[in-house]
Amino acid sequence: MQELLFVYGTLREGGIQERVIGRLAPGEPDILDDYFRSTIKLSGRTYPIISPREGSVVEGEVLVLTPEELKKIDRYEGPAYVRRKVTLRSGKTAWVYQNPKP
Repeated sequence: MQELLFVYGTLREGGIQERVIGRLAPGEPDILDDYFRSTIKLSGRTYPIISPREGSVVEGEVLVLTPEELKKIDRYEGPAYVRRKVTLRSGKTAWVYQNPKP
């Protein structure tokens, strides 16, 4: 079984993927409509985060993961983000981590 995850920030970086899931995940570019990208401060560092906003778009990448890898990424993202299913411009349905207070 595979899971699709739309990433738009640090998880697009190969080094982060290797550290979190132990490999580079295959992926391809895609777009999430009606969301906007902003930032959040966690432990003194700034990270990207997205929230719904009609008419906005977020460019990113869709990664192909195993369910076990998705659980590892859940731990990496922590409680500052929630994971929800979205439909991307390509028509694919994927998970995305977003602001829990949209």
